[in-house]
Order: sequence, then structure tokens, then C-alpha cells
Amino acid sequence: MTLAAGPEALEADLLGAVSFDAGWTLLERFSTLVRESGSADEHAAAEYIAAELSRMGVPFEMHEPDLYLSLPRESAVGWRGGTIRAKPPSFAVPTPNGGLEAELVYVPAAAATGQRDLFAKRLGDDLPDIAGKIVLSEGYAMPGMVSAFEEAGAAGQIFINPGKNIHWGICTPIWGTPTTRSLSSKPSTPVAAVNNPDGERLKAAVGEHVRLEVRTEEGWLPCKLPVAHIAGASDEFMLVHGHYDSWDVGIGDNAVGDATLLELARIFHEQAGGLKRSLRIAWWPAHSTGRYGGSTWYADTHALELRKRCVGAINIDSPGCWHATEYDDVMWMAEAGPLCARAIADTAGKTAKRLRPLRAGDYSFNQIGLTSFYMLLSNIPADEREALGFYPTGGCGGNIAWHTEDDVMDVAERANLERDLSVYVASIVRVLNARVLPYDFRETVAELAGFVDGYVEAAEGRLDLRAVRSELDGLADALGALYSAIGRGDLDGAEADAVNELFLELSRILVPIGYAEGGRFEHDPALPRTPIPRLARVGELAGLAEAGSELLPFLLNELRRDANHVANAFFEAARAVRRVEAPLTASASAG
Repeated sequence: MTLAAGPEALEADLLGAVSFDAGWTLLERFSTLVRESGSADEHAAAEYIAAELSRMGVPFEMHEPDLYLSLPRESAVGWRGGTIRAKPPSFAVPTPNGGLEAELVYVPAAAATGQRDLFAKRLGDDLPDIAGKIVLSEGYAMPGMVSAFEEAGAAGQIFINPGKNIHWGICTPIWGTPTTRSLSSKPSTPVAAVNNPDGERLKAAVGEHVRLEVRTEEGWLPCKLPVAHIAGASDEFMLVHGHYDSWDVGIGDNAVGDATLLELARIFHEQAGGLKRSLRIAWWPAHSTGRYGGSTWYADTHALELRKRCVGAINIDSPGCWHATEYDDVMWMAEAGPLCARAIADTAGKTAKRLRPLRAGDYSFNQIGLTSFYMLLSNIPADEREALGFYPTGGCGGNIAWHTEDDVMDVAERANLERDLSVYVASIVRVLNARVLPYDFRETVAELAGFVDGYVEAAEGRLDLRAVRSELDGLADALGALYSAIGRGDLDGAEADAVNELFLELSRILVPIGYAEGGRFEHDPALPRTPIPRLARVGELAGLAEAGSELLPFLLNELRRDANHVANAFFEAARAVRRVEAPLTASASAG
């Protein structure tokens, strides 16, 4: 059965319209703008996008939310060896006049080996005594590391970035604008980053008192959020999105994505009359200084509409960068795997390697349950990165210009942008015009089964997970029968509609189970999520048992409830599948 199908002529026309003239002009304009959220330059960028959409005749809305931001300004570290420049991450706590002075203690951290490691807590289990001290460690000032040091009592933190540049970043674990419930999770210490040579010098001061100075500005700022609307025959829509704010001029992160979004608006608007479903294209503010504040605002403001009618989401960040010719770490949810792999093979002639989506980027729709794919796309080949001495980054195609002043026009490469644009065009039209949405939830269930088996093994008999596995097996059986029924012949219109409605419901059930822990319209923190997060604490059982902890029975009680939640979700999904599968099977048998 071929799920990812659409009118070949329309797809050929869309691909034939791929070029990067308007996109390149946007890059040239954005190369003159430091698009810090809430700033005049960011507003100018939004108005440029709006003017280009108007010129093309593409309908759009300009939302203007007030968003809560933290704007990093200056930082320095001083000691008897001198004073070195630093950069504070967003949401670091400012120091009083004169800075924070305390003893410096060094806590080594394992080097990141890839994108997934960037967000992980790369520390050993036993930290030295850091209470009241300033911690010096390696890596980026990511929220997992910052939170770990704060929990251990650090008074301040300094991170040694891996290269000669200092990378901007954000250290809060709060996803989007805080709520009264999440405000207490804001960072509570001054944090700064230094480059590697200065960090090595600073290690000589371990055991001495150093002075850390941090200045940030925090508060509510007006932002602009343009969303293009391309109407197809149905009010069901796909959401394609990326952030347009930046660190410095941010060409590779993410002006190239903004230009790609603009070209997609042009290409699909010209063929809107041939689209079965609609397309929304959104440019987010507050990605960099608001921890995905723009996409979170949109998810909150349009939650029920997204829940009812959104058929999928594509995140576009850092495509088409210098020398980025391989697809070796491409994110997609499992059900979108056949679609993504085929689109990349068909348009770029490459075999893609999947990375399970991280709790990062603008994946602000997991709780709602949107099947989502892509984030970063093409990369500089791994052997070339190694030869260049590049270390892992979170964008720019693997270029270490990411989040620095070096992220300028040279980071963009026109041929790569046009190739990646073709990948997006094929992926989008194969969703918009598919008779049956091109998702294979058998892939999702197979992935979840592997995770459930891992939890069964980790539980070591202490927690009964047989119901979880049994309900998942029932869902696998139901899906097998459904896809067999679909594959036995063409569906009529009502049957195809029923399958598509079912696929949306499966996304709404299975995506939160696989990726989220909080409620439907909440947002989990920007910290690494273990697959099937409600079962993540199963991994703690063995340690509590070995320690004879009195917490063990309480955790078991909690996990039984979470296991019931997961098992019930699989049961509800299987029941929904059977409701659609039974008449399809009967119809196919009668025919």
C-alpha cells in the first residue's frame, strides 16, 4: 500500500516552481537586522514578511501578542588573573552592582557528542560540595545542567563553551511564557558562558574567589507574529512554521528558515486551487529569548482549532546552510517516517537517518497531539565536520557559527536551500492532497512497544505492566487489520474521510503518550523527555529498592496510576481503530 500519494501533476508543478529569488532577497534584508524579540529590528523583519506576502497576494494575519522575555546584555568574570568577557543566557539572574563574589569550584562534564547530548545533564551522580560557590563546568548553559547545579546549591555558574566563540543561549526550563505554577522553576542564579581558551585560563583560579557579573533585562514586550493562510478545498490545515527572531543577525538560525517559509507561501499560493487541504505558514517571535514563546502563544490561543483541524506540523529551522548535504539527523515522529524518508529520497536523492524528536525547537504542540516532523534538516557531513574541528551545535547545519556573531550570509548556500525547499514542498503536498493521510501508525506502535519492553525490564517485576503491553498489542492487531482493509481496494469518499478522522484522533492520543507528561493544554518543561514520559520513573525503582527507601511503595502507587493512564490510552486508540476498521473489512469482503 502506498500511503504518501498525491496528484503527480500538481506535485510536479509545485516542484517546478522551486527557486530562491524572493528568499535570497529576504536573507539580504535580514542580514542587516539584529532580530531580538520585541526590538525595532524584529518588528521591521515582521513587517518585511508582511510586505512580501502582500506583494505576492498571499492572505495573512499579523498577531501582536505581549510575550514574557529575558534579554541578555553583558557579563564578565574577574579574578586575580584578570577579567574575561562572557555572555549571559536568557533568564540568568542579574547580579547586584559589584557582581557576585564566591569561591570557584570545577565540576567536569562529559562532552556532547550530538544534538541529543546538547540538552542532557552530562554530570556524574555524585557532585562535590558546591553550595554557595560559583561552579565552572563545560558545555552550553542549557536548563538541564543549570537546574542540576541550582539543586545542589550553587550560587553562580560559568560554562566553558567548546570553541573560540561564546554562544548565546537560554537557561530556563519553562516552555513559553510562565504561569503562576511554573514561575518557581525560573533559574535562581547568575549564569554566564565563556569561550574555551578563557575557560582553560579560568581553571587556574579554582579554589580562589572570583567575581561574576551578569546583566539581563526581563519583562513583557510586544511582539509580531505573521501567519499566512492558503485556503484549500477543506478547512483542515497543515501548520508549517519556524522562528524569525535571532541571535545577532542569525542567517543560518533562522533567516534561512524564514526565507524558506516565504518561498513556500509563494509556491503554494500559486497552486491553491488544486489543494484539498489548507496550509498555514507561521513565523514565530520569542524563540530565542522566550523559550519558544511565540509558538507556545499560538498553541494556547488556537488550541481547540489545532486539536480539531490540524493534520500535521512541520518545523523549519536552519535549512540549506553551507556545505549541508547530508540528512543524518532528521527528526520525525514515527508515523511520519515513510512520508519523510520518501520525500527526502525523491527530491534530494539521499537516505535519511532519523532522530526521535527532542523536547526542543518549536515542538510546542506535543500535548495537543499533532503529528510533527522535521526541525533541523540537512547537515554538513560528519567527516567534514570532524576535519574542520566542528563540535556539536543546535543549528546552522552543524556550523559552529550557530548562536554567534559569525552567523552571517556566508552560512547560507543557495543550492542547498533550493534542495531543502524541494524536500519541504514534496512533504507538504503529500499531506495536503493525500486521499488518506500519509501516516503509518504501525510504526508508532512498534516504537512504543520497544519502549514498553524497556520499562518492563527496568521494573524487574516490581511493577505489573502486563496491562500496558496487552492493550498495546491489541492496538497493533487492530491497526494491522485496518491497514489491510485499506490496502484491499480504493476507499470511497466517506470511507476515506472516516480513516482520516481516525488518524487525527490517533495522533491526539498517541503523540501525548509518546512525548508528553502534562495535561492536554499544558506544556512540559524544556528538559529531555524519556519516551512515554508517564513511565519514566520506572527507572528509579531499582535504586530505591536497593537503598531500602521508604519512598518505594509511594512511587509504586504513583506508577500504577500512570500505567493505567497509558494502558487506557492504548485501549481507547484500539477501540477507535476497530470502529473504522470493521465496516471497511465488511465492505471489502462484500465487494
